[in-house]
Amino acid sequence: MRWLIAVDNGLGAISKACGWLASVAFILMMLNVFYDVVARYAFDDVSIGMQEMEWHLYSFLFLMGIPFAMRTDGHVRVDVLYAGRSETFKAWINLIGALLFALPIAALIAWLGWDYMIESYRMGEGSGDPGGLPYRFIIKGLIPFSSFFLAIASLGMATFALRVLAKESTYEGQTGAGGLA
Repeated sequence: MRWLIAVDNGLGAISKACGWLASVAFILMMLNVFYDVVARYAFDDVSIGMQEMEWHLYSFLFLMGIPFAMRTDGHVRVDVLYAGRSETFKAWINLIGALLFALPIAALIAWLGWDYMIESYRMGEGSGDPGGLPYRFIIKGLIPFSSFFLAIASLGMATFALRVLAKESTYEGQTGAGGLA
């Protein structure tokens, strides 16, 4: 069982790193919005590129925050089937959900997202607004990139469920499913 604990801890560390990156993106997005507001209302100046950077940062924040939310049990679930149940029942729900739903969804997002990014690259897609950001394929590339981390978080959900089934850990008293504080 030591290998399972080591694998689970490694997957948890990767998901925690995704959460840290999402936090940095959030701070950068706040600074960007602050700049935009001050530039617009204090200096009557508008930067299309900075406004577009806001939604690029928001996209990064959202897509990199999902793996962290999965690991820390911060995601939305149907509590009608989950709340008040035994540790074993919760572990089986998480194991089945991770392997039969989350992993295939991550693979589908990666597959479709890759084509989406490649098409954007081939078209030389950029902003339609003057002064906007070029190379839109970079932000679209985040879709398949983040799906890799979604798959890692899904595997982490499965390994943690296996730890609970093996009585090596519990969901109760943890800060999230993986115990990341």
